[in-house]
Amino acid sequence: MPDSLLPPAATVKPVILTGDRPTGPLHIGHYAGSLRNRVALQKTHRQFLLVADTQALTDNARDPDKVRRNVLEVALDYLAVGIDPVETTICLQSGLPALAELTLLYLNYVTVARLERNPTIKDEIAQRGFGRDIPAGFLCYPVAQAADITGFDATLVPVGEDQAPLIEQTNEVVRRINHQAGRELLLEATALIPEAGRLPGVDGKAKMSKSQGNAIHLGASPEEISEAVKRMYTDPQHLKVSDPGRVEGNVVFTYLDAFDPDKAAVAALKEQYRQGGLGDVSLKHRIDGILQELIGPIRERRRQLAGDPAYVLGLLKAGTEAARERTQGVLDRVRSGLGLFTLA
Repeated sequence: MPDSLLPPAATVKPVILTGDRPTGPLHIGHYAGSLRNRVALQKTHRQFLLVADTQALTDNARDPDKVRRNVLEVALDYLAVGIDPVETTICLQSGLPALAELTLLYLNYVTVARLERNPTIKDEIAQRGFGRDIPAGFLCYPVAQAADITGFDATLVPVGEDQAPLIEQTNEVVRRINHQAGRELLLEATALIPEAGRLPGVDGKAKMSKSQGNAIHLGASPEEISEAVKRMYTDPQHLKVSDPGRVEGNVVFTYLDAFDPDKAAVAALKEQYRQGGLGDVSLKHRIDGILQELIGPIRERRRQLAGDPAYVLGLLKAGTEAARERTQGVLDRVRSGLGLFTLA
């Protein structure tokens, strides 16, 4: 009996799985936290980008139309920021039935108590105010995510630090399946956590989101960008230009750290602001210019692509077909390794 049913190692690029829930168009928080990294990583890795529409239903089941219409929006954002469909396979989660079957299999190796202890799940349950009325799909989505990751044989998963427990739970599933089979069926994955933390909303709140009206979307107009910049939270005690100001928690400086390429200049501005003599208006003028320069080309590419939705959906269909073959191969391997009955 072989020690492993995995395909022989080859000189291929490491496999990355990443993606987003299509619950709205993407914003600069997504860009800073993941999108620009994905554009770079596609050059050095085999990257799969999953539009996670099935996962989006775990807390949007009463509004499936919201999920459906945002599939195209997310795909447009991917292409507009520079995701190359030749190098990155963009695919739709609901078009990959092998992932659903892997989820069902994995659920037999995870307890409800373990799911409830997952700190990411606990935090998100509290944020959504579910109480004990937790949709079963939401509680179990770490298992579905394990199916997504292993279904592509991914070994790297870019996530925020708050999502790292989900990768840990994925690896627990991997170890249990491998132990059950008595050989290596699945690969463990490593969380790839970006250096930049989560970008706050323009109002200073920890989370940037469309529902809170504190996000700058990748298709934002020049006027929308400027209006959002005007509303950026600074130091409420910095009333006059001459007053010393607080940099920590100041959204303008957080955005400058994320997007201003001149790090030395930003460091000098911070020092000047702390000492007094630097006004919020001039700082906001600087970040407004940087964001206009960043978003302008993305907005234009997005506008052009939106004019040909058939082309975008065609790319999504082709990517999903390629991903279907890959994920089905993993499912077949797991079924065989676990000794499940087959009619074939």
